[in-house]
Amino acid sequence: MSLIPFQKSKVVPISINYKIHTTLDVLRLDEIHPVVSGNKWFKLKKYLQDALDKNKKAILTYGGPYSNHIVATAATSHYYNIKSIGIIRGEKPKFLTHTLQHALSYNMELHFIDRRDFKEKCIPKTALDPEDIYFIIEGGYGINGMLGAMEILQQVDRNVYTHILAAVGTGTMLSGLIAAALPGQQVIGIPILKDYSLEQNIKALLPHEKQNFELIYDYHFGGYAKKSPELIQFMNNFYEQTEIPTDFVYTGKLFYAVNDLLTKGFFQKNSKVLVIHSGGLQGNLSLPKGTLIF
Repeated sequence: MSLIPFQKSKVVPISINYKIHTTLDVLRLDEIHPVVSGNKWFKLKKYLQDALDKNKKAILTYGGPYSNHIVATAATSHYYNIKSIGIIRGEKPKFLTHTLQHALSYNMELHFIDRRDFKEKCIPKTALDPEDIYFIIEGGYGINGMLGAMEILQQVDRNVYTHILAAVGTGTMLSGLIAAALPGQQVIGIPILKDYSLEQNIKALLPHEKQNFELIYDYHFGGYAKKSPELIQFMNNFYEQTEIPTDFVYTGKLFYAVNDLLTKGFFQKNSKVLVIHSGGLQGNLSLPKGTLIF
């Protein structure tokens, strides 16, 4: 039983006034918890259990200054009374981002390292013996992350869907969705950065060769955390229509892609589409006040 007070996830049907015969549902994982929201708990849960089973004294992980994974790891570790250490890409800024401030509020120990050392996953000195530290790769990438993400589709009646769509960062969640999808279902990933190695990263986590997925690289808006006035306007319009908040790093791009694919007739008639709202709205706090209407 989880020590984190999660809310039950909901499936919400939405209509954006398209004339095509496609049913669209959204799995609102963003609502299960204010911090450990969306896919974060699913990607972390197997790692956490492994760390506890091995009696580790701390969890160490990597991320950028706007990383949802960093703050989710900090919060999860706090709830389970295990120390957390965050290795942050780049030099320490004069003012910490809202994300890093949030991580500190959960007593995460932060270390800032330059981009070269970060890429090589260097470990700064800490007061703990490395043998007492449990390591989680950036974004929760790995077999345990994939196994946890497989449980996402247990939140829905997956038999009714023809397509499952999700934003893609490291590919961890998408690999779990691909592994858990039923025969005949198509999993579509919307990468939020220009990383054409994603497909190989995803395949590396899958226990068997899978052909039931596709990555569509047309909606990254220039790269990770890149945005445009068009994207921001879409996010506001989408919220007005559906009352579903999105972020400019992940889910804003995802729903923009869904909107565009529907408009272009990408899905066959009578398709039933499930979109995974993977949460993580902290990045929006970096936007000037009034940019978003939610």
